[in-house]
Amino acid sequence: LLGIPGLQHLHHWISIPFCAMYLLTLAGNSTLLCVIKADPSLHLPMFLFLSMLAVIDLVMSTTITPKMLSIFWFHSTAISLDACLTQMYFVHAFSVMESGLLVAMAFDRYVAICNPLRYLSILTSPVVAAIGLATLLRAMVFMSPLTFQIRRLPLCSPAVVEHSYCEHMAVLKLACSDATFSNTYSLSVSTYVGSFDSLLITLSYTLILRAVLSLSSTQARKKAFRTCSSHLCVMALFYIPGLLSMYMESYHQELPPHVQVLLANIYLLIPPAFNPLIYGIRTKQIRDGARRVI
Repeated sequence: LLGIPGLQHLHHWISIPFCAMYLLTLAGNSTLLCVIKADPSLHLPMFLFLSMLAVIDLVMSTTITPKMLSIFWFHSTAISLDACLTQMYFVHAFSVMESGLLVAMAFDRYVAICNPLRYLSILTSPVVAAIGLATLLRAMVFMSPLTFQIRRLPLCSPAVVEHSYCEHMAVLKLACSDATFSNTYSLSVSTYVGSFDSLLITLSYTLILRAVLSLSSTQARKKAFRTCSSHLCVMALFYIPGLLSMYMESYHQELPPHVQVLLANIYLLIPPAFNPLIYGIRTKQIRDGARRVI
């Protein structure tokens, strides 16, 4: 793993914000999990989904950041093929899981605002668990064939990945044989997941918006908008850099390599660091729960 191609002389400086974001990810998501677990009033579907998101963010960030920092600090660039494929699998599988969970959270807000009296009867604990399991199974079904396909491809020597982690497109460039299937499959899955999930999220928030605008109370409308704005901020942080990273890696080869790599890193490091801050600051129940726990 090269780290940031062309910016190796700046690795120590680049490591500072990366390390800060990782520490923020660990502290923020761990605190969020502790607050939700300790406060019984937060044992609601919305906060159970938020707990799942925190776990996904912790796993996804921990999968890449320690190795990345060891490259920046100690020039520890070597990685075995099995470790590389494992890292790639976890990164992409948990990205698909996070996308599915954002759909679940949008559905949760739809039920809470459009059917508030039936909220707890619709989103029971078994239903929430089933949704979480479904997002996990979907990620495994989509990403397992991709990993196995790359494992079977012969790799050219020297096996140098021009990236700071084992990103799929970067690893695929090492293939000595035809990798059209893997390339097409990856783009198809990414486009399907991004488009399908975005469509469901848009549909949920369109129905939410229609319901909110029909409310007679201005205070009720403000509360509903405030509840949804946190989710929309998180979704923007996740989808916009992710789609930009994927399509720039595939179609804009004239871009400097370090721009593509930095964008891919931002996509994986910024959302986990800022998700707990967005929810902690903008969600009153989380703030109140934190005060009670403290």
